[in-house]
Amino acid sequence: MKRYLCSIIIGMVVILSIGTYYVKVASSASSLPKYTFNTLEGSDKELDRVIINATLQNGSAFYEPLTIESNTTTYASERSYLENLTGRQDHQIERLVKEHRSFMRGKDSISSLYEDDDFLAYAWVNSKYTKSGNMEAEFDIGLLEKKDEEETSFQIELPHQERIMSVDVRDVQLVHSKLQVLTMNDVISTNEKQTKEVHLYTVDVANKKVLSDKTLVSETFTDPNQVDFEMPTDVAPSQPNDMVLISLIKGVNHEDGFKENLKESKLLSYNYETEKLEMVKKGSLSLDMERSGYADGKNLYVVEMKSGKYRIKTFDLGSQTLTKDTELDLAVNKKEHFAAIKNGRVYFLLGNEVDQGSLTYKPVQLLIADLKTGKTLYKGETVINKKNSKSFGLFINDLEVK
Repeated sequence: MKRYLCSIIIGMVVILSIGTYYVKVASSASSLPKYTFNTLEGSDKELDRVIINATLQNGSAFYEPLTIESNTTTYASERSYLENLTGRQDHQIERLVKEHRSFMRGKDSISSLYEDDDFLAYAWVNSKYTKSGNMEAEFDIGLLEKKDEEETSFQIELPHQERIMSVDVRDVQLVHSKLQVLTMNDVISTNEKQTKEVHLYTVDVANKKVLSDKTLVSETFTDPNQVDFEMPTDVAPSQPNDMVLISLIKGVNHEDGFKENLKESKLLSYNYETEKLEMVKKGSLSLDMERSGYADGKNLYVVEMKSGKYRIKTFDLGSQTLTKDTELDLAVNKKEHFAAIKNGRVYFLLGNEVDQGSLTYKPVQLLIADLKTGKTLYKGETVINKKNSKSFGLFINDLEVK
């Protein structure tokens, strides 16, 4: 009887603790300012796809993470304990989990997924180090046929794993019923030399085997020389793409930091259909502009500041020509900008500007424009519902678009 009584008391304490926690959370959140966008031009329906992750600051001692989604502010303290523990998922991952919960179990990297109208595919590399210091690695492969919800999954050894230190999956495509997995690999170093490679693995899902391991790029270097690979922001991750862009960065580590050698650095494109690896012509675009651009497998979109305005340059990857140069109705200023390209639109967020010598934080501005014409679809700025709003600062962390 005492045992049951003890359990009941513990249960009541837990319930009361949780209840007290949520009462305090609700009280705390209700005292925080709410941010919304005041529409200056266009339709506020355009805001439905916009997600802004930010941090509220009041002086130097108070910080609170928040999200503005569908023009509604939600603070971290208003989310459930589980949501704060696991963190916010990529909205595309959230959608896939809702639609294909069984298949998506344990899959949380958008770069490891491929989706079209008929299939959802997954490729990842699981690895561990043995006591002898060697790496053991295997592919974790999955394929879902959407029509009948039929799943295929298997694990298979990674080819030539004895020479590899680490593997990072960066893109997955389904081409002619074969899975193409693009990775960036660190190779085991010898004689103080280091090697980094870009690999393309072709996986036959039907027969559960790796058909080929193709090295697209291999660079060996010795300290203080450095080599790295980067990819421009993918505006359509997990969607079918004809091409992938790879930025090769070369430079030297000095006492005052890394200095890039622009003459040796370059931007490469790989075509999954033709299996051709080519260097992207710079033309009127600098390497820095290309690298910081946004790619969708067909075009590279680059943000340029010219004549006091922001411009979007569209570079066709197939013909390697500049096809559009669109001016946006947004003046260049000193604010940090965040951009996203999706749904045939360019989303531009200006924020994080602080007046010198004071704690007056200016509103965050949002512009949404048609990618082809440059026509403004929405323009607005944040407003705050607190009288003492000058003491609050809104620092933008990132911009997402559904």
